[in-house]
Amino acid sequence: MLKSLAGRTVIVTGGSKGIGRGLALRFGEAGLNVLVVSRHLDQAEKVAKEIGSGASAFVADVADPAACEAMAAEAVGRYGSIDVLCANAGIFPAAKLGEMTAADFDQVIGVNLKGSFLSVSACLPQMKRQNRGRIVLTSSITGPITGYPGWTHYGASKAGQLGFMRTAAVELAPWNITVNAVMPGNILTEGLDGMGEDYLAAMAASIPMKRLGSVADIANTALFFASEEAGYITGQTIVVDGGQVLPESLGALEAMG
Repeated sequence: MLKSLAGRTVIVTGGSKGIGRGLALRFGEAGLNVLVVSRHLDQAEKVAKEIGSGASAFVADVADPAACEAMAAEAVGRYGSIDVLCANAGIFPAAKLGEMTAADFDQVIGVNLKGSFLSVSACLPQMKRQNRGRIVLTSSITGPITGYPGWTHYGASKAGQLGFMRTAAVELAPWNITVNAVMPGNILTEGLDGMGEDYLAAMAASIPMKRLGSVADIANTALFFASEEAGYITGQTIVVDGGQVLPESLGALEAMG
């Protein structure tokens, strides 16, 4: 049983849909004040209303340093602290090499990797004043472990997050600030709507547990990283993928019978 985090404050970037929405809802359920951050105010407000009392919305593009500074200031102004940052905002437009432009690459790196750096940097002054903090990055198995056609820029950004995480964890340890990452596999979100049952079945078939993950699977892992019990864990990753990265080939799955 984790100790209660009720009354503490979490910022969730990219919190209006998908994994981010799941993070926001789970932290709200645990009793934290939640600042739901999105580029779209109406979507962030909808999630904040779902959470109820103690949640509010804020508009910010994490690729913009000024917007990240404003985000952190807003959290402190509304709730008095920043105890947890879930740096979750990310984009994944597909483009294969030879078609991908420099602008395409820069956009993905700017949001996914630079955005993590800017979000963390904006929250650091308050966390250092408190002499405590939890930073949870949403990385991915794609990039650090696996590859997928069309996602070289995305994979680079997610692998880059882990390099950032390890040195950040060393630098911030003296202030009792931990930095860890969740690495999701195939997670069932609204982004898969319209892909069809055959597509979803094929995805599930590549996973030993024979199902896609849920946003709750990711949110529960992030909540653990944010807990008091995880206070001696930093610079680490947890893969949440139902065993997706384990089989050496499709034959290994077929041999399961």
